[in-house]
Amino acid sequence: MRLATFAYRNTVRIGVVDNNTLLSPDPAAGTPATMLELIAGGESALARFFTAAQVAQPLPVDHVRLLAPIPQPARNIMCLGFNYVEHVQETAGSTVDARAIPEHPVVFTKNTTSVVGPGAQVPCHPDITSELDWEVELAVVIGSGGRAIREPDALDHVFGYTVINDLSARDLQVRHQQFFLGKSLDGSCPMGPWLVTRDEISDPQNLNLRCRVNGEIKQNSNTRHMVFDVATIIARLSRGMTLQPGDIIATGTPSGVGFTREPPEFLRPGDTVACEIDGIGMLTNSLVAG
Repeated sequence: MRLATFAYRNTVRIGVVDNNTLLSPDPAAGTPATMLELIAGGESALARFFTAAQVAQPLPVDHVRLLAPIPQPARNIMCLGFNYVEHVQETAGSTVDARAIPEHPVVFTKNTTSVVGPGAQVPCHPDITSELDWEVELAVVIGSGGRAIREPDALDHVFGYTVINDLSARDLQVRHQQFFLGKSLDGSCPMGPWLVTRDEISDPQNLNLRCRVNGEIKQNSNTRHMVFDVATIIARLSRGMTLQPGDIIATGTPSGVGFTREPPEFLRPGDTVACEIDGIGMLTNSLVAG
């Protein structure tokens, strides 16, 4: 099932994506009004929502404005760094955190205010960065939370998957010697175009993912090249830390980012970035000067 959050006639709603239409139950009928409410309600809430959606009046997708599936996350987005072998290798000669393949997950977060949806215009923040970079990533949304989740059970705790572009200000990363500020600029976490429930993704470790800038392929890989797979990530993060329904985990980016290129390439106003993962969809955003 594909689930979207969207704006329509000055209201924000959620619905089931059915080909080129949206089926959105009236919240007045007692169904969840937001994606976080739907996730927190568990399998029974999802089943009731789907049933109610089948009798809803279809809305053409091009008549609404798609938002991030979770426009206002309850907590920071958790992110994995250096989680693709070839991305670790391409950074070996760079000035940004060159290191060997990590023995343990490298984890940081992005501020919730960085989240924007598909089609949103993303500011380049030229007053504070000249090195804004792209990163296509598979994002995992937690369904049932927990602590000390066993790796064999980890995927059962997933609600669904979406696409994230982990936009990164490389000069801020170097200047501050950590990830958070360079990863948390407003607009630096495009997410979407929708959320695909876990039953639609038979194997999260066999998904092709690509990033295009102005139509040119910059990243082209498969999630099987992750250093730590999705189940391992969930198990490791939940050691001593409770994961909650609606938590978002960005699982890292493959090779092909801009700062490792010769010469380095960075995003500029007018650029268009399209991040795509097979089985989920394409997330497209344009860059503006703001």
